[in-house]
Amino acid sequence: MAKQTTTAAKPAAPKARRAYDESAIKTLSSLEHIRLRPGMYIGRLGDGSNFNDGIYVLIKEVIDNSIDEFIMGHGSRIEIKIDTHTVSIADRGRGIPLGKVIECASVINTGGKYNDDVFQFSVGLNGVGIKAVNALSSRFVIRSCREGKFVEAEFSQGSLVDQRTGSTKSPNGTSVQFTPDTGIFGSYNYNIEFLEQRLRNYAYLNTGLTLRFNGQNISSENGLRDLLSEEVGDEPLYPILHHRGERLEFAFTHTETYGESHFSFVNGQYTNDGGTHLSAFREGVLKGVNEFYKKNFSGVDVREGIAGAVAVRLKDPIFESQTKNKLGNTDIRAWIVQEVREAVIDLLHKNKAAAETIERKVTHNERLRRELNTVKKQAKEKAKKIALKIPNLKDCKYHRGDRKENEQSTIFLTEGQSASGSMVSSRDPYTQAIFSLRGKPQNMFGRKRTEIYTNEELYNLMQALGIEDDLEGLRFSRIVIATDADHDGFHIRNLLLTYFFSFFEELILDGRVFILETPLFRVRNKKETRYCYNDTERDDAVKTISSPEVTRFKGLGEISPSEFGQFIGPDIRLVEVNIKSLSSVHHDIEFYMGKNTPTRRDFIMENLV
Repeated sequence: MAKQTTTAAKPAAPKARRAYDESAIKTLSSLEHIRLRPGMYIGRLGDGSNFNDGIYVLIKEVIDNSIDEFIMGHGSRIEIKIDTHTVSIADRGRGIPLGKVIECASVINTGGKYNDDVFQFSVGLNGVGIKAVNALSSRFVIRSCREGKFVEAEFSQGSLVDQRTGSTKSPNGTSVQFTPDTGIFGSYNYNIEFLEQRLRNYAYLNTGLTLRFNGQNISSENGLRDLLSEEVGDEPLYPILHHRGERLEFAFTHTETYGESHFSFVNGQYTNDGGTHLSAFREGVLKGVNEFYKKNFSGVDVREGIAGAVAVRLKDPIFESQTKNKLGNTDIRAWIVQEVREAVIDLLHKNKAAAETIERKVTHNERLRRELNTVKKQAKEKAKKIALKIPNLKDCKYHRGDRKENEQSTIFLTEGQSASGSMVSSRDPYTQAIFSLRGKPQNMFGRKRTEIYTNEELYNLMQALGIEDDLEGLRFSRIVIATDADHDGFHIRNLLLTYFFSFFEELILDGRVFILETPLFRVRNKKETRYCYNDTERDDAVKTISSPEVTRFKGLGEISPSEFGQFIGPDIRLVEVNIKSLSSVHHDIEFYMGKNTPTRRDFIMENLV
């Protein structure tokens, strides 16, 4: 990421006004428009540190085409290689028709996905994806082999550079090699764990498919059952229940965790924001459970602690954006609810032990909810607070879901009044709220949810966030932990993360929790000031700024309000809190925050530097 620099400059001279006439109207080619407005096509850009950064979307767009070939019964192997910044992907499908290779790679709204006889369950619907990869790459090479002949085309930033044709002994298939353009993405690096997770998702959804990534084979025999097994590890209360139909596959189990965790897919696309298929699946599970037990359990009791996955194949999926994060088809609800309901009843009949465990779990959830409601009532009567009068909360005007908010409302969780002082003075009061912690919050690992109500600070935090009943009431789009970069700050950060993971895991899974990055150093002279976030940036600044004065910020409270504003403004640096799998994070939290003090002490002593 580019270094933040503040320099003194003379006011720019006002620009001469240009007449608004025919000469002011521009018509861009489709690929020029992609380069000018990449966010419209691939969402965020990023540097590779976030699972949803653009460089991973480019890879996904190419692999999606190979997956579509596999779904249609052509090619059971996909090769993926990454060499520094260059990505190579090759399949053994039918290959793009040779006379259309260049058009398919460079002309918007050109492709075979519009023909239901050729592609029935496709992720790529509008002929944009591969063109976006081409436009946003400094070098893009596509090659198609069909029946002993090939066509290869090379592009640079979407412009055709070279093309070749001829005979080949290679099998049918399409291969793409591209290097994302640093002029668009800046400095970036691939996170191999993110890529492996994406490829595992492809494997779970396409049994029989092998993805070979940098020499490693990734495949799945049991589909979504394997996915859940990987995610929940040794925590399921009963063996995973699994159903696979012609168009619908789902799996679920219960764990001892709070809340519910779901993974939803459409035609192989991970819809991390869910949609109608996920809501229909949740409804179908509830109806199936109630019909089997002849009870009237509430949805919250049935789904508390559930981990589920659902995948559906549709001919005409309607997504809310090009990045396909949420499904919008309303006509699919009825048949998904019906198939899930019938399948759940059948699975419970066939798995008596699991059925008994589910009944005990739901009954237990029901009893805990009643106890929790009693504690809630007592806590509310004692507190007599309303949302805007929560102690230590400096609220903002617009919140998540407000028409003017535009998904920017943020709450900063700060370490004490001194740290929050600078932020309160420099924040945007319309979209940025501050919640000041009095000190180190209680370690909530292994505790009951009712104990939140006996801890005033954590109760107030829950009320400030609006997540007491469910996450639908979440008042902020982003929850940002802003603590000092020292041992106490890191400890407070871990205690907050333990709190969220223990009781509000969905916040993490939905990508709502972040860590604020603030500069560790200020390097300046009379002409220039540069803020540095690590030792490397500091050393570079010292070399380039003459006679520099170097200041080490020991805590957020040492940064003046006039300086702090830029660190929580448009150029804010945030690190999203994400996890590789549910099972791994629960194991890590138990090790670092549990009661195994002797083991943890030995570990610290062995690894102390």
